[in-house]
Amino acid sequence: MFASLSIPNYRIFFVGTLAANLGQWMARTAQSWLVLVILTHGNASALGWVTAINFLPILLLTPWAGALADRFPKRRIMVIAQIVLGIDAALLSILVLTGHVQLWMVFLFAGLDGIASSFYSPAMQSFVSEIVPLSQLSNAISLNSASFNGARLLGPGLGGLLIAAVGVGWVMAINVCCFIIFIASLVMLRSEQLHPAPPARGKAGVRDGVRYVRGRPDLMLLLGIGFMMGTFGFNFNISDAVMATQAFGKGSGEYGLLGSVMGIGAIIAALGAARRVPRLRYIELALVVYTVSMAAATFAPGYASFAVLMAPIGWGAVSTTIIANSMVQTSVSPQMRGRVMSFWALMVMGGTPLVSPIVGWLGDAVSPRATMAFGAVFLGLTFIVVTWVVMRNDVIRVHFDPSKKAPWLRIVRGQVTLDYDRHVR
Repeated sequence: MFASLSIPNYRIFFVGTLAANLGQWMARTAQSWLVLVILTHGNASALGWVTAINFLPILLLTPWAGALADRFPKRRIMVIAQIVLGIDAALLSILVLTGHVQLWMVFLFAGLDGIASSFYSPAMQSFVSEIVPLSQLSNAISLNSASFNGARLLGPGLGGLLIAAVGVGWVMAINVCCFIIFIASLVMLRSEQLHPAPPARGKAGVRDGVRYVRGRPDLMLLLGIGFMMGTFGFNFNISDAVMATQAFGKGSGEYGLLGSVMGIGAIIAALGAARRVPRLRYIELALVVYTVSMAAATFAPGYASFAVLMAPIGWGAVSTTIIANSMVQTSVSPQMRGRVMSFWALMVMGGTPLVSPIVGWLGDAVSPRATMAFGAVFLGLTFIVVTWVVMRNDVIRVHFDPSKKAPWLRIVRGQVTLDYDRHVR
């Protein structure tokens, strides 16, 4: 489960990303509270627009950022992007602490952060393969997600408590310190122990990456799954906020707790993925768990039952994303990894600018519960479509025969019958 931590460079990188992720989750909680409660007094649409503005540059710039990552040192790109993000965080915290912050300023910094993140994401995604050997890449990706979701476990709850104790501005100031730690960890990596991919030949154009992906139906299916989960499944910064404050009438501590409970399921998913070889069947299972849990959360009668359901929701969402990410990274050539991972980042985050305002509008115009039902419907449809594609292309038929002893679920591919739990990939 923790094999990649035996590599010194990866240990340094892991500690730095853990600090950065913890600060990021606290800052996200603080920013959502700043917009929803302090600046707008309950306007979910405004929170949706902040999210949209943050992710819009990803939609526009990420493919070219991926091509850049295939041509230039990825660590250098990451350091520059993190410096920009740290400066933005410092300026916003100062504005909040001095009482001069206005909503348009939050919009501005959200856009600047989105520009920096659009360059950081594909470089970071493909940089992991330069720290660990290919045989441990899937494990390292899963541990990165464990770091991210471990921070999700602690960050929102800690952020909510700190908001109540010292205020939004100081929470954002702590995030600046976390940026400094991460930048220092990137600088400390030993260059002689890295395994940089050979620079792409020629111009490393975006069109070459598009042609490569179009020739790989397996990648297109995985990118499609990433798009649906990223666009329709990860709107928790809006749905959790409106459910906690408007559906259940809770405060900042209870809102932060929702993210922490979700983090429990997410970190279990990440550590479980670190132990397994990634398979499409695990994605299918995760989609089912996510859809059923989101549907149940939509009709949760109270805050306690809603909070408990955050754990399986987190497990389903993160399992889907990690496994698909691992399958993409381990199946592409090193010279194309930056561009392919930029497409992955684009799929996972690029649809958010289009959907976040809709989710916010649903919270205002329909009900807070509609923000949860939104994700359940679209990811349920994703499961149906993925199942149909796989069964159609692999000539697979599923037979249920409860009268027989286990395993009573059988998969038939062509003329060969296989046990589902033993052989089917």
